[in-house]
Amino acid sequence: MELVISPQGDVHCLYDECLDLSALGRLTIRRASHVEPTDDGQWTADLSPVDGPIIGPFPLRSEALAAETVWIEENWIPTSG
Repeated sequence: MELVISPQGDVHCLYDECLDLSALGRLTIRRASHVEPTDDGQWTADLSPVDGPIIGPFPLRSEALAAETVWIEENWIPTSG
């Protein structure tokens, strides 16, 4: 799990239960996407909650989840540059 800490002390990450994030202080958790099946049994990741695209379709849900993670980590979690 990668934690990105801003100079103001804000922590951003892709939520995972491997760490108890409440130990860092007050949490604000926000949905970044929706992984859903299509009518023909494929899977897409809709990243519109963070102003992103709909990616896919993928034949497996696990592939949509993996692509969702990559997009969020590369495009939405702030970095130092």
